[in-house]
Amino acid sequence: MNFAVEPIGESWPQLAELGLALILSALIGLEREYRQKSAGLRTYTVVGVAAALMMLVSKYGFTDVLLTGRIVLDPSRVAAQVVTGIGFIGGGVIFMRRDVVRGLTTAAIVWLTAAVGMACGAGLPVLAIAVTAAHFVVVFVFPSLARRLPRARFRSTQLRLLYELGRGSLRDALSICTHRGFSVSDLSVQHTGDGANDVVNVLVTIQGSGDLEQLEALMVKVPGMLSVATADAGEPIERYE
Repeated sequence: MNFAVEPIGESWPQLAELGLALILSALIGLEREYRQKSAGLRTYTVVGVAAALMMLVSKYGFTDVLLTGRIVLDPSRVAAQVVTGIGFIGGGVIFMRRDVVRGLTTAAIVWLTAAVGMACGAGLPVLAIAVTAAHFVVVFVFPSLARRLPRARFRSTQLRLLYELGRGSLRDALSICTHRGFSVSDLSVQHTGDGANDVVNVLVTIQGSGDLEQLEALMVKVPGMLSVATADAGEPIERYE
């Protein structure tokens, strides 16, 4: 009975791969945490490190039972199961409210973070770093490019307004919308002040082909307006303060 000679998995290279997964997934999580998404720093870090650990277990965790010609190892099977299993976490952050789908981008980034962790665990650090860098290009550069694309006349856009209570900020903001060629199709209060902090968070859905950047610039100057955020319906909210 001949045992195949296989590398031992508990060593410094494997710890380094886990460490890289921790750093890269935490960077992605920090960006999500900063934007106050439903999944933040802890979620993304755990997903990335767990995916890396699963890959390492798949590669090195069964070397003591391998037998030449009788028991073989297929690390790709675990990778496939990670891809399938992470879908349950991603599906948990997707929901629909008033015919608007939310959380798709968050779910996709959870999936990407798992892939980054798997790449680290598989010993592909260059690919893992490249994909992490691509993530930041997508979330920081692509929104500005998308805003410069020609807009359809009836394309829906969401405005998240944060303003001080009792100063007529919402009235003035809606007036600006109508004067800039937008129509308001929906309005919902997300949060109201508790007396000590009289701040209102309102989500407004508008339609129109006007210039959003000019609209944002005007609305943020409304007295009592604390911040304005815009995004196409179903896409991540980009914050302007």
